[in-house]
Amino acid sequence: MQQNEMKLEFDSRSCNEGFVRVAVAAFMTQLNPTLEEVADVKTAVSEAVTNAILHGYEGAVKKVTVTCRIAGQVLEVRVEDQGKGIPDVEKAMEPLFTTKGDSDRAGMGFAFMEAFMDTLKVESQVGKGTCVTMTRQIGRENKFERQ
Repeated sequence: MQQNEMKLEFDSRSCNEGFVRVAVAAFMTQLNPTLEEVADVKTAVSEAVTNAILHGYEGAVKKVTVTCRIAGQVLEVRVEDQGKGIPDVEKAMEPLFTTKGDSDRAGMGFAFMEAFMDTLKVESQVGKGTCVTMTRQIGRENKFERQ
């Protein structure tokens, strides 16, 4: 079984979101993904990183960590912050829920992550931070087989 891992730590600046998307996409190329699979993973990563920057740190510049693991044909992406945490993860994962009511935020970040990845797990502690773990099997014959 093919296994590999990489870890990135970067400042919680929105300009780094694009860098992380490209880094994760480059890492997953060893699985020979389709363009659709790459686009899906990049979208999910973008949402998770943006959540960490906007909601976890609320403008403060601290560190965000992204870890990618490959086991066989499964890509696991973990996005972690040490920010304010989420008081009610279940509520936060509801489509259209946002804590930024007066902004242009749509409240669809977790919904997009769920739609584009096979699994999504969100762990959070108020005052300690949030960890979003997503997996995606790469190289399926039929995308409608996703669980």
